Amino acid sequence: MGLLDLFVAASMPVLKVLLVTGLGLILALDRIDLLGDDARKHLNNIVFFVFSPALVSSNLAKTITYESMKKLWFMPFNILITFIIGSILGWAVLQITRPSQHLRGLVVGCCAAGNLGNMLLIIIPAVCKEKGSPFGDPGICHTYGMGYASLSMAVGAIYLWSYVYNIVRISSSKSTKEVEINDPPASRSSREGSISQLGTSTESLLPSKVPPEQLGLPSTRFDHKTQAHLGTKLKQYMENLSKKINLKTLLAPSTTGAIAGFIVGLVPQIRKLMIGDVAPLRVIENSAILLGDGAIPLLTLIMGGNLLKGLTGSGIQKSLLVGIIVVRYIILPLIGIVAVKGAIRLGLVQHDPLYQFVLLLQFALPPAMNIGTITQLFGAGESECSVIMLWAYALASISLTLWTTFFMWLVA
Repeated sequence: MGLLDLFVAASMPVLKVLLVTGLGLILALDRIDLLGDDARKHLNNIVFFVFSPALVSSNLAKTITYESMKKLWFMPFNILITFIIGSILGWAVLQITRPSQHLRGLVVGCCAAGNLGNMLLIIIPAVCKEKGSPFGDPGICHTYGMGYASLSMAVGAIYLWSYVYNIVRISSSKSTKEVEINDPPASRSSREGSISQLGTSTESLLPSKVPPEQLGLPSTRFDHKTQAHLGTKLKQYMENLSKKINLKTLLAPSTTGAIAGFIVGLVPQIRKLMIGDVAPLRVIENSAILLGDGAIPLLTLIMGGNLLKGLTGSGIQKSLLVGIIVVRYIILPLIGIVAVKGAIRLGLVQHDPLYQFVLLLQFALPPAMNIGTITQLFGAGESECSVIMLWAYALASISLTLWTTFFMWLVA
C-alpha cells in the first residue's frame, strides 16, 4: 500500500472531525445561538449521563471475552504510561515557562491527559471504512476497533477524574490561598507580641521541675479522654479524605458503563441472554447501541461550540502554549513509538495491526476536552484553557493526519 493511499485514509477521519466541529462552532455563534452556553450544558449532560455510557457498555459487551482480555490487558498500562510521561514533560514545561500558580495544574493536565474517548471513537470507524485502510474487512475492523476505543475511553476517564481532577484541585486551592486577604501587618504583629509577652509572664510564674499534676494541670498520660479525642480527630480526617477523593468522580457514568460492559461480556450466561441475533434479551443491547450511536456526532458538535470560547478568550503566555503543543504532538508520539515497539518485541502486545495502531494513537491525541469541565468546576484557568484547546485542536488537524499516516505505515 502506497504512502499516498495511507495519507488519504488518515486525512478523511480528521476532515470529518473538522467539518462537524466547524458546524458546532457556527451553531454556537451569537447570531445563530443554537449551541449557546445553556444548550451545550444540557447536551453535555445528556451525552455524559446517557449516550457515552451506552456507547461504552454496548461496544465492550460485544468485544470483551476471556480470550480478548489476554490481548487487551496492556492497554490500561499503556494509557498509564502516557499519563506518567506526560506529567513529567508537563513538569518540565512548568520549570521553563514559570506560569501563574492557578495554571500549573492545567498545564500538567493538558500534557498528561489525551482525548482518549471522543477522538478514537471518531477516527477508528472512519479509518476502518476507508478503502486504503490496512486493517482488513471494514465490519470486523469496526467491531473490534470500537471495542478498543471504548476500553480506552473508560480507562482514560478513570485516570482523568482520579489524577488530573486532583491536580487541578490542588493547584487552584494553592492559588486561592496566595490571594487571600490576610490580617493587617500592624494588628498581626501587635497580637503576636502580646501573645509572646503572655507566654513569657506565664512561664515566669511557673516553678521549674514541678510536676503538672501538683499544679492542677492536665496530666500528659494517655487517658480515656485523650483516646476519645484522637478517635474523633481520626474520624474527621477520614471523612475529609473521602470528600477529597470524591468517589462520584471516580465512578463516572462512562466508568459505570464500562463495568456493565465487562460483566455482560465476561459472564457467559449473561452474554448468551443479551448478545447475538437470537439472544432473548437482545433488545436491551440493541437499545444501548441505538443510544450510543448519537454520542459521536453530539460530542463533536459540543466540542466545536466549546472552542468558540477560545476565539474570545484572554491572552496566554505563548511559551506555555508552545510547550504543550510540542509535548503532545512531537515528544509524546516519539516516545509512544519506542514504548509500543518495545512492548511488541518483549511479547507483551500481540501482532494485531489495529490494536497496535490504537496503542500508538493514544500517544498522539490532543488534550482531553473534559479538562475544560474540570477548570470550570474550580474556576481556575477557564479562559486560558479555552485558548489552549482552540490552538491544540486546530493544529491537531495537521498533527493527527501525519501521525495517523505514519502509524498505519508502521503497523501495516
